[in-house]
Amino acid sequence: VRSLCPLKQILHQKEDNTLIFEARFESGNLQKVVKISEFEYQLTLRTDLYTSKHTQWYYFQVSNTQAGMPYRFTIVNFTKSNSLYKCGLQPLLYSEADARKHKVGWQRTGNEIKYYKNSAGQDGHQYYSLTWTFQFPHDRDTCYFAHCYPYTYSNLQEYLVAISKDPVKSKFCKIHVLCHSLAGNIVYVLTITNPSESSKGTKRKAVILTARVHPGETNSSWIMKGFLDYILGDSGKAQLLRDSFFFRVVPMLNPDGVIVGNHRCSLTGQDLNRKYRSNMKKFYPSIWYTRNMIKRMMGERDVFLYCDIHGHNRKQNVFMYGCEGKQQAKAPNMHPRIFPLLLSKSCPDKFSFPDCSFRVQKSKKGTGRVVMWKMGINNSYTLEAS
Repeated sequence: VRSLCPLKQILHQKEDNTLIFEARFESGNLQKVVKISEFEYQLTLRTDLYTSKHTQWYYFQVSNTQAGMPYRFTIVNFTKSNSLYKCGLQPLLYSEADARKHKVGWQRTGNEIKYYKNSAGQDGHQYYSLTWTFQFPHDRDTCYFAHCYPYTYSNLQEYLVAISKDPVKSKFCKIHVLCHSLAGNIVYVLTITNPSESSKGTKRKAVILTARVHPGETNSSWIMKGFLDYILGDSGKAQLLRDSFFFRVVPMLNPDGVIVGNHRCSLTGQDLNRKYRSNMKKFYPSIWYTRNMIKRMMGERDVFLYCDIHGHNRKQNVFMYGCEGKQQAKAPNMHPRIFPLLLSKSCPDKFSFPDCSFRVQKSKKGTGRVVMWKMGINNSYTLEAS
C-alpha cells in the first residue's frame, strides 16, 4: 500500500478551478463527490465493505485548491442521529504546503458547522448531513480532510520497526506475530516486562491491552501509542511497572479494516467486538487468537487487568465501561469501580468517573470486556475516548 500512489487526474482546461478529490490510499474513505456550484461540493462516504451502513470515518485528499475562497463541503450520508459535531467538534485539515513551509500538521478547521437530519435514506436508514465552510491556506496545494487524526497500519509497522531496532527497548519489548488477518496482514502482539533474575518473573501479574478493533476510532491507536511511549520509556515509574507486571499488548486488532478505510467492521462486514464468543477462527482470526492467548495466560499467571481501547463518536471525555455482577467479589480491592476511580483521581482533567458505566447489557455479551470478565478477569474494561 505504501508504495502505490494514485495517478493524478489530468485537468483539461487551464482555467478549470474544480477541486480534484482522491481517496484511493491507505485508510482513505470517500465514495463520490458532486460539484453543486463553484465553491460548493456534496460528498458521499463509502459504507464499510460488504455492509450498507457504518458511514462515519472519512479521509480524503483534495488538490487544485484556491486560497482564501469560501468553500462549503457537505457529507450527506451519515447514519447516526447524534454527533459531537453538534457540540463543537471540527473536521481536520492537513496542508502539504503548511507542513513543508511551517512544519504544521493536522489542524481543526471549519465554520458554520451543522449536523442535521436530511431528506434522504436507504434500506430503512435515515441519513444525516454534516456541512462546514472553510478556506484553503494556499493556492494549488494538496490537502487532506479526516474525521480524526489518521493512524494507519503502516504507521504502526514503522513504530514497531523503530522499537525492534532500539538496543534498549528491544531488551524488554518482544514483538511477535499473533496471527494473520483474512487479507494476510500480520496482527502483532507485544510482550513487555523487565528481564527477571530468578523465578520471580512468573509471579508477575499480567496486564492485557488491545486497541483498534474498530478501524475508524483512530484515537484508540494514539492512546495505545501514548501508553507504549510511556511504558517503554526510562522513567522510574515505567521501570517499576515493567518490574511489577507482565504486559501483553495487541496494538491493532483489525488491520484489514484500517487499511481499507472502514469505520467499524472487518473484511467480512462484521463488528469484531461482538465476536469474542465465536469459535470461527477462520473468519475472526485476531479475536480467536487474542481470546486463546488470554486463556493460556490465565493458566500461567494472575491476570490483573484487561482493557480494550476505543474512541466514542457521541460522548465527550475519557471514561470506562466495566462489568459489575449481582454478587460482587467480597474483597473490596477487587471491586471493578476502583481502577476507574483511581484514574479519575490521578487525572481529573482528562478522565471522567461520572461518565463510566458498569452495566452488562445484553447487546454487549460478545464484547471483549464482557467475555474476559466471564472468563474470570475481574478488572475487565473498555476505555472510551471522545
